[in-house]
Amino acid sequence: MAHQESDMKIKIVLAAKKLFAEHGYDATSVRQICEEAGANVALVSYYFGGKESVFHEIFHQFFPSHKLSGLFDIEDPVEGIKAIIKEIILIRNKDPQMISLIQMEIIMASPRIEKIRALVFPAWERVRYLLEKGRREGYFHFDSLDSTLMFVLGSIFFYKQRDFFEPLFSEPRPETGTIIQQTTTYVMNALGYQSKGE
Repeated sequence: MAHQESDMKIKIVLAAKKLFAEHGYDATSVRQICEEAGANVALVSYYFGGKESVFHEIFHQFFPSHKLSGLFDIEDPVEGIKAIIKEIILIRNKDPQMISLIQMEIIMASPRIEKIRALVFPAWERVRYLLEKGRREGYFHFDSLDSTLMFVLGSIFFYKQRDFFEPLFSEPRPETGTIIQQTTTYVMNALGYQSKGE
């Protein structure tokens, strides 16, 4: 019985994640979540207490805080930025629903934005720290720290949905490793970084 209950709870959370990512939190009803999950409408209240708690459970279950915090010990600015680029792209490609959900909440400036900030800001603060340290130590060359932070975050996290732009493209969809390599090259060039020997 406990196993069935656990299965139904995760089905509800997965259904909510999918629908919130596609339509947004406000445009998704509890009834729609339950229809998607194949669950009785009363179960959202029974298991979670309401839609907002389901939203928080999505982040509890699926936001990879442990993977990001594992990067925070890297003190070398170049290696640190490269590691964050790689990890964010891996997360983005592995769970596009989570990224879409976060982006939608940011765009809508929702009442849940503080929850999002609490989760993502440690990584963004680390990017800012590494950019500042890299400039101070002569690895990076840029004028505004704030603007550069936004450019870097735009490249690695606020990456637009490829499907929308597909008619403009002439090359096949790149593999994840290629995207990591191309994004890293792009960001490092933008930061004015030149490796030793160049």
